[in-house]
Amino acid sequence: MTSPASFNTLSLRSELLSNLTAIGYDEMTRVQAEALPALLSGADVSARAKTGSGKTAAFGLGLLNKLDATTFAAQALVLCPTRELADQVTKELRRLAREIPNVKVLTLCGGASLGPQLASLQRPAHIVVGTPGRILKLLRKGNLSFPSLQTLVLDEADRMLDMGFTDDIDAIIKQLPKQRQTALFSATYPNNIATIGRRIQNDPITVDVTESEQPAAIEQRWCSVTRESRDEALLRVIRAWGGALNIVFCNTKIECAAVAQLLIDDGVAAVALHGALEQHQRNEMLVRFGNRSASVMVATDVAARGLDIDDLDVVFNYELPKQAEVFVHRIGRTGRAGREGLAVSLVESRELRRWRDIESMLPSALPAESALPASRVVIPGLRPAMTTVHISGGRKNKLRPGDLLGALTAKGGIAGKSVGSIDLFDTYGYVAVLSADAKQAVQQLANRPIKGRRYRARIIR
Repeated sequence: MTSPASFNTLSLRSELLSNLTAIGYDEMTRVQAEALPALLSGADVSARAKTGSGKTAAFGLGLLNKLDATTFAAQALVLCPTRELADQVTKELRRLAREIPNVKVLTLCGGASLGPQLASLQRPAHIVVGTPGRILKLLRKGNLSFPSLQTLVLDEADRMLDMGFTDDIDAIIKQLPKQRQTALFSATYPNNIATIGRRIQNDPITVDVTESEQPAAIEQRWCSVTRESRDEALLRVIRAWGGALNIVFCNTKIECAAVAQLLIDDGVAAVALHGALEQHQRNEMLVRFGNRSASVMVATDVAARGLDIDDLDVVFNYELPKQAEVFVHRIGRTGRAGREGLAVSLVESRELRRWRDIESMLPSALPAESALPASRVVIPGLRPAMTTVHISGGRKNKLRPGDLLGALTAKGGIAGKSVGSIDLFDTYGYVAVLSADAKQAVQQLANRPIKGRRYRARIIR
């Protein structure tokens, strides 16, 4: 087997190479090794790779390598199917670009207030990341344009087409320069992907690493339930088989909210992620799950698309999806990065035909039915060690993570090792702290001025 190649073998600018070393990116993943040389040469690329394969760094390094940070104009556009994926792509691009001075990456997504986005556009961004609907709306209003565009990326293109964005994408592309590099990344390659690729790309280089990717080590279990017993069954399997980080999939946002409340009422630290949430609510749910102050995320498939969590312990299917392909995507969120994973499905008799369709798509046969755990066993893994504290100041208040860390650990405060992730948004922020220190952290943040100003702080439950 060929050993992984180093980023040093590529003609990347020095700022990118030194930053890759600093953040621990030593060797390329398969999709990076195969796609980056073509991207760096300026060729169009059509790549098929699973979520979590390193594709964001592949196209991110490609577009950053030729970016001119001294020219304040949008030079790259990345289209994503969901707000969550757009946010993750933005964070990764900022991380990759941090040694290139003054690079501005702007996220433009539907569901967020238009006013702040219009204000952000007063100073053009170098890279725009967004969902097709919002990008098209801003183009049509005349608030956004791309005369200097060099690179267009369609990330998770298959999902965008599934969600009905084909017409929006076509309308956006009509307003882009014809002379550009176009990269298309997709987890699957249905016929409509090939069709749109022929329309928007010029002699693309094809990369497909799905066959060579190491199959995840995922143990499967399924339990027979009735419509009336499904809720109780979920409580039992989560209590018995759940880990530190778990995701429960539901088919609708109504079920998603109801199941999250069911878990919360049973004492499980759960959050819900679905399309009916406001942007600040979605941010809060993602932060709490990401910083490990919630042990279960209940989500719809659309809302969870783009979530990239390498150490997810268990995937629970509250009910089966209508398409077998969606089931494969669901369970593929565990067992990543060489770790073992577990997928547990609750199956009603009316879903058995769907279950057999799913079985026909999987590389190995599904196991025999598992017996439901006898009772709700309380396990320590479901009790998060961290608690999230909300603070009423953010990036627009010139706050930085170091400011909050300094305030928390100043005289009379908590130990630095008690502080976890710090996430700052425009007007508010979140800090994860050990649960035992949460009350003291709130007092410290509320009573100690930060840059000459006091901020409100409260624990998020």
